[in-house]
Amino acid sequence: MPKGTAPTSRYALSFTSGALLMREAVIVAPMYLRERDWSKVRAVIEQDNLLQARTVASGRRFAREVTQRLAVLTDGEIELLIDATAAERGHLLWAAACRRYDLIGEFAEEVVRERFLLLTSALTYEDFDSFVRGKALWHAELTEVKDSTLRKLRSNVFLMLNEAGLLSDRGHLVQAVLSQRVASALSTRTPSDLRFFPTSDHDTGRAER
Repeated sequence: MPKGTAPTSRYALSFTSGALLMREAVIVAPMYLRERDWSKVRAVIEQDNLLQARTVASGRRFAREVTQRLAVLTDGEIELLIDATAAERGHLLWAAACRRYDLIGEFAEEVVRERFLLLTSALTYEDFDSFVRGKALWHAELTEVKDSTLRKLRSNVFLMLNEAGLLSDRGHLVQAVLSQRVASALSTRTPSDLRFFPTSDHDTGRAER
């Protein structure tokens, strides 16, 4: 690393469990609005196995994952998540994954959105692999991850895109048409979280609600 260059923060790479966790989010979000304390919410989830995990270890893993992702949403976004349509919920949880994991967020902005704006609709595993190879030049931790783990991370990112309605089963990007209230919530951040979606700014807010 050149002298005077700030160290690059390591990527968090723990998104190997589940995809968008939509079912889990519906269970957990109302609990947070009652408790207003994510540590308490996580403890209750684990203690009562509210996510119906098959083992104690998987219960802890899913409890940690869903609480960490939802924790990056504002209280207003949590309230919106509970009242959301399936499409809105998918968009909010995709944004949450992008906020929680820089690797996903950068892939969304630099590859997914960029390909959409360039009118290139196909998205392949090779696009993700090429993206990771480029990031590995600055993030040595990516070179330390097992190939099997990287394949799992890649698979989960594509499954998240599919569950969010942003990628078809045949591997083509689907234009995101965000509802006005979701678009408003995501655009209040700086920079706007609309950058995580295959859409242009004027395409938002067309859905009803």
